[in-house]
Formats: sequence, structure tokens, C-alpha cells
Amino acid sequence: MLVASASQELVFVVEVGGIRLDRWLAQHAPGGLSRSRLQALITQGYVQVNGQPAEPAYKVRPGDRIVLTVPPPEPVALVPRPLPLRILYEDADILVVDKPPGMPVHPGPGHAQDTLVNALLAQVKNLSGIGGALRPGIVHRLDKDTSGLLLVAKNDTAHQALAHQIQERRLHKGYLALVWGVPYPPEGTVDAPIARSPRDRKRMAVVPGGRPARTRYRVVRPFGECALVEVWPETGRTHQVRVHMQAIGHPLVGDPLYSRRRTHLLGRQFLHAAILGFAHPRTGEWMTFHSPLPADLQRVVAALERGERL
Repeated sequence: MLVASASQELVFVVEVGGIRLDRWLAQHAPGGLSRSRLQALITQGYVQVNGQPAEPAYKVRPGDRIVLTVPPPEPVALVPRPLPLRILYEDADILVVDKPPGMPVHPGPGHAQDTLVNALLAQVKNLSGIGGALRPGIVHRLDKDTSGLLLVAKNDTAHQALAHQIQERRLHKGYLALVWGVPYPPEGTVDAPIARSPRDRKRMAVVPGGRPARTRYRVVRPFGECALVEVWPETGRTHQVRVHMQAIGHPLVGDPLYSRRRTHLLGRQFLHAAILGFAHPRTGEWMTFHSPLPADLQRVVAALERGERL
């Protein structure tokens, strides 16, 4: 039972005891604080029981007075940048973003300030922080040149709940891809382990003993030399769609890393995260979002419909 609250200090009185302190707080503290975050706060001395520091494993007792001090999120070395970014949905826990092509998700060599994270820090004003740091929680990733839907957590609890959905394969991600050739059969599953390529460390590859990976595909429209394909990865390995389609002889059109063929119509791989479905981390409500093909990919499809060659 929460009996008092001042600024970032929360005071509780235990009514029913017998469970670990970290578990008890996870059940009674306000949303946004995960059990792992609470464990860290306890270990760092931000939780007192009856006026004394306690351990996460302490078994609470009826009448215990627990004081939890939540420090403000620590700023991280990221610069907010007002970059163009389309946010399809936002609430206190999550964001759904339609990422444009050419935008990296995380800062890295050559991309220190032009990433999705920089854009989110500029646009989203009520981040509670992930792991105690003032930053958005990227639940899953897209390659820099892959466009489409991306799910972002705004607090620890949402991040852990969504990560759990990914582990249980309950988060649905559907892509549209243009591949060289027309896959046969027109509908199937690629079940092949993926690991870092032993020949080229910049590439991933189907490697015996690699991490399990499974991808479903369905031909949406054949165009002779290529085909528009709907792809549903059931696991989340790096470059999974690109690697699996290349492994069955149908690499993505425009893919500079996994295809030797080139096209004058496109300057990136034709891969778009078009469908995203998940259970809301707080309410459990099933949510589905759709993203149409961006302009550059629409132009390619229109050219193929006119009978042009790639």
C-alpha cells in the first residue's frame, strides 16, 4: 500500500510479507520500473527498510516501512537532433515509428548524430529512461537502408515485456521484399542457422552450428526476372531476411552485400518493414500497424508494372 509520495521519494508500508524485497517492489512500485531496475536501485542504496539499507533478497514483513528513492535518469552522451521522423503511435509506454531509409538506428562510426535515437531524443519529451539512462529502448532493429515500422519502449517495464514477446515469438513482423528470380514453391519456409561469415566478417551467412533462424515467405507478385515477396521472420537474427533469401537463390534486389546483380532503378536493398503486430506491454491489447511502400520502392514497382527491366 502506497501511503505517501514526495518528488521522487516513495514510501510504502507492507501489509502481506513473505516475499523478496525486489519482487515486492516490482508488484507495488509505479509502472515503468522493472524488477532488474529495482534490484539495481536496492543494491545502490536507494531503498531503505525501516530506516536501514536492505538487500534484494530480504523477505519483507508486515509493517515494514519501505522508502524508495528514484533518482532522475542520467543523461547519456547523445545529442538530440530534430530529424524528420514519422511517429505513428505514442503513449506513456511505447512508440511506433516509420523509419525512413538511410537512417541508422543507433549511433556508430560515421553516424554520431543522424540516427533514429538522436531523432527520438529531440521529439519525445516524456522518456522515463531505460536502465536508469535517459534514452529510448530499441526493441528490435532495422538495417540503415531498410525502411518501415520500428517499435520503441519508453521505460524499463515496457522494454522487458516487449523483449519477452520477441523471445516467445509473439511479436509479428512482416516485410515486403523484391528478390531476383521467382521463388518456387511460391510459398515456403527457410529454416537455416545464421552466424558471422567465416570468409567475410562484414557478412552473415548460413553456417552449420549457427544460431537457429526461421523465415516464412510468400510470393505476392511475379515479374519474370524478379518477384515481390512477403516475408515473415520468426526469429530475429542480423540480416536474417537478406541472408535467407540469398541462401535459397533469390537475393534482394539492390542488396549491395548479398547480391552480385545490380539495378539502375534503386540505390538500396528493396526491403520494407510493412506490418508490425504485438500485445501492448501494459494493457495486453493486440495492436497492428501497417506502413505503405515508401516512394523510392513504389517507383520500382511502377516501373516493373510498365514492363521495364531492372
